Amino acid sequence: MRIGVIGTGRIGTLHARTLSRHREVGSLILTDADPARARQLAHRLGETAAPGTDEIYTWGVDAVVITTATAAHAELIGRAARSGLPVFCEKPIALDLPGTLHALTEVERAGTILQMGFQRRFDAGYAGAREAVRSGRLGRLHTVRALTCDPAPPPADWLRLSGGLFRDTLIHDADVLRWVTGREVVDVYAAGSDAGPALFREAGDVATGAALLTLDDGTLATVSATRLNGAGYDVRMELAGERDTAVVGLDDRTPLASTEPTGPPPADKPWTGFLERFGPAYEAELNAFVEVVRGERPNPCDGHEALQALRIAEACEISRREHRPVALTEVPDRVQPSYG
Repeated sequence: MRIGVIGTGRIGTLHARTLSRHREVGSLILTDADPARARQLAHRLGETAAPGTDEIYTWGVDAVVITTATAAHAELIGRAARSGLPVFCEKPIALDLPGTLHALTEVERAGTILQMGFQRRFDAGYAGAREAVRSGRLGRLHTVRALTCDPAPPPADWLRLSGGLFRDTLIHDADVLRWVTGREVVDVYAAGSDAGPALFREAGDVATGAALLTLDDGTLATVSATRLNGAGYDVRMELAGERDTAVVGLDDRTPLASTEPTGPPPADKPWTGFLERFGPAYEAELNAFVEVVRGERPNPCDGHEALQALRIAEACEISRREHRPVALTEVPDRVQPSYG
């Protein structure tokens, strides 16, 4: 199998390394908006660099992995679909609903595969939480609490292109909330704070955000995120039911300090970032993609799953901006017909 990797930044490099050593992948073609970066990575891995995206298709590949800046995702998904190729794409499909829906239409029209990169679905802790919920061990859920805390702000130039805290960061919590609980979000109420460095205000974004989500069975969920968590990278989910409570992300590297006299000691080596915390999950999702391409398993996270996560994030952003509750029915899930 020959795979084209478009984008060789942090995630692209990680994915290229995973695929380069995969026993079912014979070779890679790497390309990037910065051709020198693609050439350097190809040299390190013993793979081939292409001067541009066109060569991915003219040189011939069996599948495409997209890890570029988000603004390019939808167009690249559409091109791969029109070429009849299966695609793995990092989240999200696009930063807006029209772009997302257009790309999904292209995939459906072509009848091709689109697997989205929501790596938490492949994390052992979240998989354990899903099993605890689905088996009934927790009983009826009444409360879910989820958080994602980055230790430091991203570069200002990147922040302006990220789509904002809800679309870029809390979209992961929205996706895994649906996946773990098996429920849909009915409505949201969100707020954000731009207190802190000026770069957030200059980008029209917030440094910290939180939302209350109501699920379709009455369960209440809170999700929160910040880009200013000095203690380290902290991603957790608590699921409280009428029988028991389970926690994802609580281990000897969780950046917490207890104030209780008999509490656990602070982590010696707190998580530094998402690549370290979710390394095994990133590898597992690429292994799954190879199996999907080979016809050995169904798609574990298709484009419609990504659409639902974006709809939740979009509802949260509307709520934050307009200071009101937002029902998910206000956010379209299909292309709206045009008249006239």
